[in-house]
Parts: sequence; C-alpha cells; structure tokens
Amino acid sequence: MERARLVGVTGPGGPGSGYVLGGRLVLTSAHVVGRAGEGVEVFRPGVDGTAGGTVVWCGTPGGRDDAALVLVDETWQPVTGTVRWGRLVTDRPGAACESWGLPETAQRPGAAVEAVQVSGRINPGSGYVGNRYVMDLLQHPPQGSSPWGGASGAAVFCDRLLVGVVASDRADSGHGRLNAVPAYVLHHDRGFRTALARYAGTASGLEAVEFQHLADPAGTAPRGALRSPAALLQAEQRIVPFHGREELIGRLRAWCAQGGFGARLLYGPGGQGKTRLALHLSDLLAAEGWAVLWPRPEAEAEQVREIRHASRPLLVVLDYAETRAEQLAALVEAASEHAGATPLKLLLLARTDADWWQRARTVTRLAQDHLEGASAHWLSPVDLYTLDFGRVYRQAAQAFAAALPSVEGLAHHDWSAAAAVLPEPPCRSGVNTLTLHMTALTDLLETTLADVPSRAAASPAVEDRLLGHEHRYWEQSAEARGLMSGLTLDTLTTALAAAQLIGVVDREQADRLWRRVPALADQTRDRRNAVTAWIAALYPAASDDRLCEGIQPDRLAERLVGRVLDADPMVADRLLADADDTEAARLLSVYSRAAGHAVLDGRLDQRLSDLCTRYHGRFASQIVATAVQTSYPSPLVTALHAISDDSAARLDDLVALNAAMPPSSLRLLHVAARLAQNLTNRYTALAQQDPATYLPDLATSLNSLSNRVASVGQGEEGLAAVEEAVRIRRVLAGEDPDTYLPYLAVSLNNLSLRLRDANRHDAALAAIQEAVGIRRNLARTNPNVHLPDLAITLINLAAGLGEARRQSEGLAALQEATDYYEILAKADPGTYRPRLAVALNNLSLHLRRARRWQEALTAIRRAVGIRRALAETNPDAHLSELANSLKILAGALVSVGLTEEARTVSREAGVLQMRSERKPRQEEHGAVYSRGGPRGWR
Repeated sequence: MERARLVGVTGPGGPGSGYVLGGRLVLTSAHVVGRAGEGVEVFRPGVDGTAGGTVVWCGTPGGRDDAALVLVDETWQPVTGTVRWGRLVTDRPGAACESWGLPETAQRPGAAVEAVQVSGRINPGSGYVGNRYVMDLLQHPPQGSSPWGGASGAAVFCDRLLVGVVASDRADSGHGRLNAVPAYVLHHDRGFRTALARYAGTASGLEAVEFQHLADPAGTAPRGALRSPAALLQAEQRIVPFHGREELIGRLRAWCAQGGFGARLLYGPGGQGKTRLALHLSDLLAAEGWAVLWPRPEAEAEQVREIRHASRPLLVVLDYAETRAEQLAALVEAASEHAGATPLKLLLLARTDADWWQRARTVTRLAQDHLEGASAHWLSPVDLYTLDFGRVYRQAAQAFAAALPSVEGLAHHDWSAAAAVLPEPPCRSGVNTLTLHMTALTDLLETTLADVPSRAAASPAVEDRLLGHEHRYWEQSAEARGLMSGLTLDTLTTALAAAQLIGVVDREQADRLWRRVPALADQTRDRRNAVTAWIAALYPAASDDRLCEGIQPDRLAERLVGRVLDADPMVADRLLADADDTEAARLLSVYSRAAGHAVLDGRLDQRLSDLCTRYHGRFASQIVATAVQTSYPSPLVTALHAISDDSAARLDDLVALNAAMPPSSLRLLHVAARLAQNLTNRYTALAQQDPATYLPDLATSLNSLSNRVASVGQGEEGLAAVEEAVRIRRVLAGEDPDTYLPYLAVSLNNLSLRLRDANRHDAALAAIQEAVGIRRNLARTNPNVHLPDLAITLINLAAGLGEARRQSEGLAALQEATDYYEILAKADPGTYRPRLAVALNNLSLHLRRARRWQEALTAIRRAVGIRRALAETNPDAHLSELANSLKILAGALVSVGLTEEARTVSREAGVLQMRSERKPRQEEHGAVYSRGGPRGWR
C-alpha cells in the first residue's frame, strides 16, 4: 500500500476511509457515500483542506457490493500510476493482508484525523458463501462499541494487489475481524469496470494473489510513467480500444467455460495482436471472477508448479511460449496434479507453431496426455477493410492524442487538434493492427513536431520513422545526464541494441555487457554505470527482477537491432564471445527475428549463419533450440547444415549437436539425418581401430541413423542401419547381458518398424516377438523399470499379429498389455490411466472381431468411464478420445441388441466430436506407441 493514496471520505453515511486508484478516482464504501451522484468531501490525512467529490459509481450500502467510486474535483492533485487488482485463487489459509484507514479508535478530540495501519490473515474458506473476505487481525482488537467506525472503505491489500475494501466489523468477533468486499465482486459489475476505465485509465483484470511472486507485472497492468511515445504502443497500456476478433474471442470464452484443464496456442508474427487479445480475454474473464497469471520469464519451474493448488478459475498466459520449454513442462505437471474442479486454462502465445510445438506436445507422456488435444490457432491479420480502415485509423489517432499528454515532455502540445487534421493514409494490403497503430502515432508526432521530416519525405518503414522519435528521446535524456560530452549517440544506440540482444538483469551484468562494446570498454566504471542508469531510466522494468524492460513493442526493438547489426556485424561476435547460455539463447532469438524483417532483404542471413558456425561448439543446444522456435529459422538451418557436413568438426561437438537435436523436427529432418550419417561414419572408423571402446557408440549411432534417415524417406538405408545396430548389440549383449539386453530390445523394436515399412511382415513379427521376449524377462527381474516397456512392446506385437491374421494370439498379447496397464495405473494413475484407456479401447475392437460381444462391451465401457473422468479435468486433451470410445461403445451396444442406448451414445459422440474440433482416430493400435517412446532413440 502507498501512504500517498490514503484518504478520508465524508458523506451522508458519516466519515469513512478511501484509497486513490489512479488520477482523481477514489475507492471507498457505498454506505459512507449513499448513492451515485452524491456529493462528498475528500481529504488527505495530515494535509490541510478538503476537496469536493462526486460518486460516479455506487454499489449497495450494506450489500454484497458495498463499495463506491468517487471522482474528486479537478482542483485536487491527481495521483500518477494505477493499482493492480487481485483475488485469492487457492483454499490455502493464512494469506497475509493489510489495510490502512481512519477508524474511530484512532481519533482524539481536538486532534488531527489519525490513521491506523493493520495487518491480518485471510482464510479463503471463511465467508465464501456470502462473497466476503474475512480479515483476521493480528493486533489486539480495540475496545469500545464501534471502534472500527470510519474504517469503512479502507482498501485491503495482499502484498502488491488490491483484493477488497473494508465493509464492516464482523459480528461476534470481539472487533478482531473485519468483513471486506472482494475485488472480484466489484469487477463483476459492468458499471464499476466502466468507471474504473474512464477515470483511472485502466480496467485491468484480477491477478492471482498466491502466485503474484510468479507474475510478470508487464503482462497485466499498465506500467508507470510514460517516458517515450513508443511506450503508448505497449499492449498492456490498452490505449487504443480493442476491436475485431469477435468470433475468436467467443470461441476462447466458450473454451474457458468448459471447465477443467485446457491449453490453446495462438501464434502469428509480431504485431498481429496476440498480447492485446490475451489482455482483452483476461479483462472479460475478470468480470466473471477469474484470475489471470502471466508468469515472469525468470520464474523457476518448481515455483510454476505451485499453480496446482488453484481452486478458483485461473487463466495462465505464457507469452513467447516457444522459448519457455521448462515453464511449459512445469505447467503441464501442475495441471496433472490439479484437482480439476475449477477451470485451469493455459493460453500460449508464440510467433510460430513450428517444431517447438510438436516437441512440447510429445516430449513426455504427461505432455501427450495434456497437450495432444490442444488446438493451435493462426492469428491472421485483422481485416481492416471490414472494420473500415479510415475509422480505425482515426480512432487510434484520437486515442493516442488523448494519451500523449501523459508522456514526459509532451504535455504542452494540442494533440487533439493535431489528430483532427491528420490526412487518412491509403489502406495497404497486409497491414496489421500494430502497423496501423504505429502509423497513426508517428503521423501524429510528425504533424506536431516541426523539426521532424514530414510523412511524405520519411522512410516508408514506419518502424524507422518511429525510431527517429525515440532517437530524440534518447538524445535528450543522454544530454540531461551529461553522457553526450564523451560519448556519441551512435555508441549509446549500440549499447541499447546490445541490451536488447543480451538483456540487462542487474548492474553487474550490464557492466560486463558494456565491456564487450569497444567504445564503452575503455570508459571508467562510473561512466559505464551512467550508461546503465540512462538505459534503466529510458525503459524501466515493471518489476524488481530486471533492471530495464527494453524497447517495446518488439518489432521496434528488432528493427533497431537489425540496423545496428547491418552497420556493424561484429557487434554480435563481441557479445557472444563472453556470453553465458542464457544470454546466447536470447541473442540468437532476437538476432533471428531481426534478420527476418523484410526491410533488410536478407542481408543479415549469412552473417547469422556464420556466427552460429563459429560458436556451435559452445552453444549447440541454443542454436538448435532457436532454429526450432524462431519464426525465421533459415539462417540457423543453413548453419546447422554446414556444421553437420563439416568433416573437420570435433567429434565431441558433433555429439553435443546431435544430443541437442529433437527426436522429430520438420525443420531439421534433413539436418538431423546428415548429422547422424556423419557421426556414424566417424564411429565406424573409430570402431575399426578400437572396437572395445567404440562399438557401443557405433550401435547407438546406427540406431539413431535408422530413425533419422527413415524420417526423410530413406527406408532401405534405415533398415540397413538398424540391422547393423541389432548385429552389434547381439554381440554386446552376449558379453554383458545386464547392460546391453535393454538396448538390444530397443533396436529390435525399431527393426520391426523398418521391416513393416518394407512390407516384410514375417520378419517384422519375428523381431517384435524377440523384443517382447527380452523385455518379458527383464520385467520379471525389475518390473518397476521394464514393465512399461513390455506393455508398449506387447501392443506393437498385437498389431503385427493382427497383420499376420493371427487374431487369437494378437488378442492375448493385447489382453496381457491391458493387464499390465491395470497394474501400472494403480501405482501411477496420472501417467498410466490414459494408456489403460487406449489398451481397453483396442482390446474391445479385437474382442468384437473375435465375436466375444459381451467382453467387448465390458472393455469399452471401462475405457469410456476412464476417458469421461479424464475429459472432465482436461477436456482439450481427452474430448476427442472420449468421442472415439463412445463411437466404439455404440457399435458394441448394437452388437448385443441395445440399439436405443447405442443411438443415445452415438448422439453424444457426435456432439463431443464437434466440441473437440478434431478428427477421431478410428483405431489406436500400431500408431500410439510405434516407437516405444523416447527409448526408441537409444
């Protein structure tokens, strides 16, 4: 809480307390002010004089929404900045809270009005039926008949979040407890939200109180003072009203209403409106009592897993999801442990749905269970023709004109008049919303500032035009700090680009960064510290975790980086030379996005490729990860091809690069195959010289090569490679069975796949039977380790036996696999219940073919029961599978003559299939576990 925001309010209901939300808008109690339109007096404790105010929104005095908003007269000094709102989202007791008011217990005759600051705890279960928070005070309760009179209207905070407003002293508590109206009740009221947006400049949503230590403030509420015009383009500022996307918003709200866990991906290029749409959805959900969490990039995975405790509707928005694999994995783990009684939705924002998305959904069985059904939606540009381009442009210009006086140094211009005379630009195809907004803002600035070139004479790239205004801001700030006496603006611009490429977390890291910039390296530490302070003041961070936020929006930052790297390509070399892994990952990501800007016409591509080639020995995993994630992968893929083909590359470097390659990647299919071949060639030569040392490595390389070349259509080469791997591993297993038999089973499983691809079904069946025999023996001695592998291999065996028309044997194998999954599901239901459902599904199909109708019906009923329970907690992942099982159940019901029930089940299957938005798999065997999981790559 901030002392400067505490006020007293005197209305028809008597004296009360209040809190300034932003500008001249005060939050107080409804029973203090009486009704909307009422005049009241407002004062600051310890400050002489009062100001008049008008109630602009009022709840019900004494009711569940006992709160009010008062707009103080213009003679009153407004408070800059806005508060952040929150709500409790778990049932864990003891949430720390505080309040600050002007109660009767602190007042003395003849003395100035005094304040009382109290601390307490909120137990979410207390008062929830009546939509109340109950604040249990930690202090000794005051005496008297009504000691808390005058505290009504005091704000209640949990750390940085405003969660409620004091309404009354709780009856029969000995004055030790206070009732508070929760913020979620207020945000549910449209009139409250409208007044908040109109008079405080924001209607930001509710954050999750218990997870605020995970939250990135930049992703939710507007930042503080606006220091540059470009700051108005930040999505969280919500300067321009949200428009369009009605159909998509409707689908997202329907998805949220389904309950349980669900994940969705929204992807598209920078400036397409992903963040703004997510913020708009957050605001809409806040009106329905939801809380929203935008995890900060630095949050540890163990911290992120805490969201499993959520017991209220929660939306988690993961921005730049393609670069946050560990957090995504932690969120999936949390979802697997979430009770599922309330909605927990994960909205992923990314620039692409490329290989990173495929890997994220398949990297573990847990990911498959929770993300396989998650849909990916390409966020196409808003059709500005449909929305009336001119009208949208004028609305944006007017919105910026209203906000520009808030930017430091720009309050003295008549921006509204400038907006009124702006000529409408021609509507060009392919212009996205951000481009339109940047154009409107830049046109407005250029119309008013006489020393800036006109739009007609300016560069056609709006990013360059807007950067020109940022340059003015940088230069003025640098001059004010005395930096221009010994440094040029070009040097400072390079420092800004370096900060964007590497990121600036703290002053020590910033100083290490400046030592890599030649023009700054020889400066004194004080001088370098001054540069750090300059950048931190230009673009201050929204939280204490970072020193500065960087230039926003991203497209503007990337344009600056592209210009600097285009002028001096060695900047990236100098930065990468002493970078750590985190810095390298960020540099490659930002560099690749900057290189993709059309205005550069590919000039940075070869430079980025060469940079990756020079540093692949140190940053192999970062290069591969960026190639998989970025929206402009071409330069990185080119570099990986060159590295893979380099016969002079160190073996250890190639091994590290191969380890970094994902098991499957459309972008890197051919690179991975060539790298696997190069490694195999190396190990073949080494094994000829020293077989005892290198034969195991050669077998592993051959096994990997088999999968890699098969994925690019080289089936014969893949078969030959795995046959050689099996031959080597037979020899090794004969010498050391404890170590190498599991690996032999892996190669035999892959051999079976390659043989099936070659239509050599008898040989494929023999291979999978041998793999089953090995894994059966291994499971007898160590079931905890090997039983899952045996179950998977048995399902593959059942598919092979079915192809050989040995139906009874296939049925027996499938029954055995199902029995094992029963055992595994009891020990670990989260992991194995979905797989048990798959096995039961397939078992029912096989039993029907064997005309064992009643057993087939029993099996599929069990599968439906499991999948129905799974779909309740995670509809995105399991609705399609449930629909599939219901279709099979309908067929089984018809087989036993229960046609009426079959029609009912079939109708339900059709409804669920439409809801799932995915095609069902008619049969699941032979495809679900075709590679035996990650072990198939050993």
